[in-house]
Amino acid sequence: MVENDKIIKLLKTLVEIESLSKREDKIKEFVKAYLINLGYKIVEGDYYIATQSNSDLIVATHLDTVSIKNQFFTDGIHAYGTGVCDAKASVTAMLIAAEKKLNYTLAFFCDEEEDGLGSKEFVKSWNKGRFAIIMEPTNLKIASKHYGSFELIVEIQGEEAHGAFPEIGINAIDKAFELYNKLKDKKLKITPLKINSGSEEYIIPNICKIKFEIFLNPIEKISDYLKKIEFIKNFGKYEIQHAYEGYISREVVNYLEKALKMAKLNISHMEIKSWTDALNLKEKFDVVVWGPGSLEFCHTKKEKIKIEEIIKAVEVLFFLNFLFPSKE
Repeated sequence: MVENDKIIKLLKTLVEIESLSKREDKIKEFVKAYLINLGYKIVEGDYYIATQSNSDLIVATHLDTVSIKNQFFTDGIHAYGTGVCDAKASVTAMLIAAEKKLNYTLAFFCDEEEDGLGSKEFVKSWNKGRFAIIMEPTNLKIASKHYGSFELIVEIQGEEAHGAFPEIGINAIDKAFELYNKLKDKKLKITPLKINSGSEEYIIPNICKIKFEIFLNPIEKISDYLKKIEFIKNFGKYEIQHAYEGYISREVVNYLEKALKMAKLNISHMEIKSWTDALNLKEKFDVVVWGPGSLEFCHTKKEKIKIEEIIKAVEVLFFLNFLFPSKE
């Protein structure tokens, strides 16, 4: 059993290395040095590092975080702070497990929170392995069904008028609300993420730019969704960004279930709706998402991780080693 103090010390070190997306050089060097010190040979790309192996299994997570909302602190049971759960708890678990000399590949990606450049580069350059486990907060549940998603950005056109005469103008913000309600009427899984419009000059706004994220359940196609929302062209110009279809994990789930049983942990499954690096890796590997922590408060001031979950994750990573013996 790994001691709490050891987990907390390493987690604190990782969290206090600032690693915003596309600014991960320091944490990348720390993780690289840590693994080399343990005797691993490292393969390094522009946006990832990985341990060299011939294994069929890859376990991966990301090094970057969103902007800092809260500094690290702990009460001994939980640790708190930006990145502590998403995903430096997983980085911690992987590095602690690596002390046991793992046979499978460990990969650490940059830029997950923005453009996924690390996992994109890895998929193009890595030619070994069949299975991948992406470590993200799932409360140690197996996220065997992964939603797809795309961002819908609409620039809505209205018509200016003095604020005292709304009936003369066409309020672009009103039209944005109308669009949102029509999208909801289509029973789409949709989240408004950003809206930009208006001024302080008491004018009916004639432009409103609004950004939505729309989720697809694992078997749905983006082309089918686009047919459902053809009416958006009546509201203004629009574009689709970061479009990914979902998937359902296959054989890799069996290996993860076996490792969980070996660690005497409960087996339960879930769906994951947030974008993860798995959506890049699915093009090449049979991939599943799993890891310590709860996603619901990540990216916020409330982000936290239960230390016990990291310890359990270390145990599962260790038992995976028996399921993927060295090919050398």
